[in-house]
Amino acid sequence: MATSSDPGSETASLTDIMGAMTTSDSDARGVRNGGARQDGAQVRRSRPPAPHLSGRKLSLQERGPYRASGGGYTHVSPRVARRPTVESKRVSISDSQDCIQLNQYKLKSEIGKGSYGVVKLAYNEDDDKHYAMKLVSKKKLMKQCGFPRRPPPRGPKAPQGEQPKILGPLERVYQEIAILKKLDHVNIVKLVEVLDDPAEDNLHMVFELMRKGPVMEVPTDSPFSEEQARLYFRDIVLGIEYLHYQKIVHRDIKPSNLLLGDDGHVKIADFGVSNQFEGNDALLSSTAGTPAFMAPETLSDKRKSFSGKALDVWAMGVTLYCFVFGKCPFIDEYILALHNKIRTKTVDFPETPSVSEDLRTLILRMLDKNPDVRITIPEIKVDQWVTQGGADPLPLEEEHCFAVEVTEEDIQNSVKFVPSLSAVKEQHRRRPQRGRAGGPA
Repeated sequence: MATSSDPGSETASLTDIMGAMTTSDSDARGVRNGGARQDGAQVRRSRPPAPHLSGRKLSLQERGPYRASGGGYTHVSPRVARRPTVESKRVSISDSQDCIQLNQYKLKSEIGKGSYGVVKLAYNEDDDKHYAMKLVSKKKLMKQCGFPRRPPPRGPKAPQGEQPKILGPLERVYQEIAILKKLDHVNIVKLVEVLDDPAEDNLHMVFELMRKGPVMEVPTDSPFSEEQARLYFRDIVLGIEYLHYQKIVHRDIKPSNLLLGDDGHVKIADFGVSNQFEGNDALLSSTAGTPAFMAPETLSDKRKSFSGKALDVWAMGVTLYCFVFGKCPFIDEYILALHNKIRTKTVDFPETPSVSEDLRTLILRMLDKNPDVRITIPEIKVDQWVTQGGADPLPLEEEHCFAVEVTEEDIQNSVKFVPSLSAVKEQHRRRPQRGRAGGPA
């Protein structure tokens, strides 16, 4: 089934990250940025129980984002466990729990792979909670394969009469991180913190951990009931409306990028191919996303640019189809044939399960091949099926959307720097083994 420009890739996007979560004890090693204890000994902490994370087999339909620019995926080999050691001063290496430590975070098992690196389960000692830490390649980001491809419109404002400050690629990354850190919505996965090792390629992005993983695996023989699909879809609508209000188009909406919270609500994750825009809409010219969820206008030789908001609506339509039928509306094992079906084939509805005419109508309006007449988010919000004929209205935009402003200080504080990981590794390699945690410093 054609879903990626790299058919042999076994990687997944940020939420396959948290969806393919299987905790193991083959944790990695690492560093901690901290001061020396007054008595020279490392205080041992009791190890909290690892959270139960849902296991998930990655579907061929959703193995990873497709990018016209190509590029490989980062693979990190498991590291061999070693005897625990204690380091003094600013850095301490792995203790009795055989894990890397970055500041207050203990990095544990790898729980997934994304387009720019890997994701690890991370335990925060300060608040006694687990998070998902994504290791993001700065080199790939600076090649402008994912984060905004222009100087962001907000952020440091130039004094009156002066030209806005032109930011370099890495500065743009930091500004986008500052924006993502400020996104605060019940239907958006929260970026908690970012750590940066100046000597390493990776940024470490800390996200809230969604233990239940993706809302659905596609394909599946157990699709949602129409009512359950409606409830989840309403969450997606509100999350996308919030992103569009913040002038961000997601570009890769699909079930594996929709994580189920403990409260039963869906949160949107993985902004690896998102774009920020100025004005009323994003005018895009590059291809990104997952093949089976890509809009027909992105596959046309005639269109040189297309609406970012309309792309998100199309992907939402494919996702809603998946919710109720357990499969994508356009499927083919060959990528070119899949593209052709998306461009030309009409949407077919299976005989079973039987769905309402209102739902069929909504799906057809979202999967209109002409983006100029495709239904919009404001229209979806008042749709008969979504609102049950007006009996269950969605909140108004002003009731759940608030503008995010990013200052120069926000950008400067968008990451927290940690000591050079490579330098610490070399330092540790040359040192004799120390005692266990709590032993001599």
